[in-house]
Parts: sequence; C-alpha cells; structure tokens
Amino acid sequence: MNESTDLRADFERARHATQELTERPDNATLLRLYALYKQGSLGDNDQPRPGFSDPVARAKWEAWNGLKGLSAEQAMTQYIALVESLT
Repeated sequence: MNESTDLRADFERARHATQELTERPDNATLLRLYALYKQGSLGDNDQPRPGFSDPVARAKWEAWNGLKGLSAEQAMTQYIALVESLT
C-alpha cells in the first residue's frame, strides 16, 4: 500500500470513529469536522451559497468554503487528528 492509500484508509476509519463518539462535540467542532471531511473527500467548495433562510446549511457552506485551497491530503490529515483528539 502506498502513502495515499494509507491516508484514505485512516480517513475512512476516522469517519467511522465519529459515529462512535461517546460525547457529542460542540457545534464549532462539528462544523470543523464537516468542513474537513468535505474538503478531504470532494476538494474546494463549488456549491452555491445557501440563503439566510437555512442558517445550518449556510454555516456548513461557510465552514467548507473557508478551507478553499487546502489540499485533500492536508484536510484528511487535519480531520484524522481532530477525530483522534475527540476519542
């Protein structure tokens, strides 16, 4: 296995670990997890910005959009580290 495959496997393990957390993270941490996961799996946000009528979707969009330019590998590494800090 190469380094990229190992990172992807660790990223997926971390994603599964979030479902097993005994304590729900605060909203800021949840947004960070969401944004890092989206950046790591899809890259830069190219979705239209949600309107004010959907504040949750707008917060998620802004969190993900704030990571523009961060490489998928960096996002995955940060996501894994954040999940590990919560377990």
